[in-house]
Amino acid sequence: MRHGGKILVDQLAAQGVTRVFSVPGESFLAALDGLHDSGIQNIVCRQEGGAAMMAEAHGKMTGTPGVLFVTRGPGATNASAGIHIAKQDSTPMVVFVGQIARDHRDREAFQEVDYRAVFGPLAKWATEVDQIERLPEYISHAFHLATSGRPGPVVLALPEDMLSAMAEVADIPAPGPQPFAISPEQVSAITDALATAKRPLVLAGGPNWSAQAAADLAQFAEGWDLPVAVSFRRQDRINNDHPNFVGDLGVGMNPKLGQMLTQADTILVLGARLGDTTTDGYALLDPTRPGPRILHIHPDPAELGRVFRPDLAIPVRADQMLARLAHTTGKGTWADWTKTARANYEAWQTPVATPGAVKLEEVVAWLSTNLPKDSILTNGAGNYAAFLHRYYRFRQHGTQLAPTSGSMGYGFPAAIAASLENPDKTVVCMAGDGCFQMTCNEASTAVQHGAKPIVIVANNGRYGTIRMHQERHYPGRPSGTDLANPDFAALARAYGGHGETVTDQADFPAAFARAQAANTLAIIELRLDPDMLTPGQSLSQLQGKTG
Repeated sequence: MRHGGKILVDQLAAQGVTRVFSVPGESFLAALDGLHDSGIQNIVCRQEGGAAMMAEAHGKMTGTPGVLFVTRGPGATNASAGIHIAKQDSTPMVVFVGQIARDHRDREAFQEVDYRAVFGPLAKWATEVDQIERLPEYISHAFHLATSGRPGPVVLALPEDMLSAMAEVADIPAPGPQPFAISPEQVSAITDALATAKRPLVLAGGPNWSAQAAADLAQFAEGWDLPVAVSFRRQDRINNDHPNFVGDLGVGMNPKLGQMLTQADTILVLGARLGDTTTDGYALLDPTRPGPRILHIHPDPAELGRVFRPDLAIPVRADQMLARLAHTTGKGTWADWTKTARANYEAWQTPVATPGAVKLEEVVAWLSTNLPKDSILTNGAGNYAAFLHRYYRFRQHGTQLAPTSGSMGYGFPAAIAASLENPDKTVVCMAGDGCFQMTCNEASTAVQHGAKPIVIVANNGRYGTIRMHQERHYPGRPSGTDLANPDFAALARAYGGHGETVTDQADFPAAFARAQAANTLAIIELRLDPDMLTPGQSLSQLQGKTG
């Protein structure tokens, strides 16, 4: 006989889970008891939003579901930000939520929430486990659903009386590798279409990538001399030094690459969803108008044709298709097209000077040149991230962790998860002053569990992205965007980490070296000129244009 918490944890072990993220709650005490001597590491976090982002980042890195435990009511709703990221970013995730006892339902009991109603639109599946005997069944299905088709989050609510009950029930083993089939005709349909193209463009992104898939993409691009762009915050899908890589289609994209998207006559989409961010709000490609020939490869049939009508739609994973395409070769008439696109990318990487003694473009360029190729870079949302997207070259798969959903506060929890998973790698979180303060309390989580990310805080004293939009739409009327910030270096030391403040660009390399040598959580605050706004425009320049 086992109580429900033990049954649950044994099922996690059967699924290969080695680490979970949580904020403890009385509603799932039995699960905490089950974890006690399970060998599964429980990363105890400070707030459910940060815990959910760590679990999501774990899922991004490993391709296996990140597992999260949160308590009922406010605990669960705090976690919703991370669940939303997992949904929009197609990340496998399984969330366990403590729930009130079954005999208290529908009385608005303490912290009672209908999780099917709350998380139904955010998750692939949200349900409640009423029978302890069915725990293995529900958990097995949750892991299958989180990883199949288009991956995503699954939410299971666990009534506390069910979880503490006793039962004799068999475990369900995890399934083995699943076979798949791609026909020669499907491969030929793609290569035949490419052979007749004049201005082809490959767009790589989405889930289910690996180092092998990245290598296959490079080989495929070489065999056909194809220009390869990546979707928003998926820049590690191919080595950015590769001569066929031409940039990223996302927020702050190179205008010349955006123009190339409008000029392409054939677009091969590998794993990406081809949405508003990739197409600049559907201004570059409009789903209501005739456009280029689209060849769409995506694991979920429901995504194929959901926005843009594809001329060829194949419901398979991008990595599986690339394993076949990598062994094909072809020759077209687009050599100059590819060469020009690469030249445009390299020109776009030439730094544009920003105001002030500390220049974010030079910081990112230094990191790109000096970090080991396997370093992992994380970020949340804000104008500071545009510098990273533009000036950093990702050279290996698995080195970028960033939310395609544009969620603030993500970079720091993601960096903690990355450091825990990869303790021998350099992990750098790029964060704005506003972005970092949304989850900076997880610094104690990092120190407690031995994570050692280096956080670079770009401090310009405001929510810069919103200020930028204000100046464009309501010039000269800033409202609600200025920040009063702490001493970030002192904050790091207060948590038991290493902290430095950089006020001169020349001091940054030495500060970074000391942060690395500290071998613990480190925060480097960059004191930026308040006039610094975006990679290509200062605040005063924007005001001059709109004034």
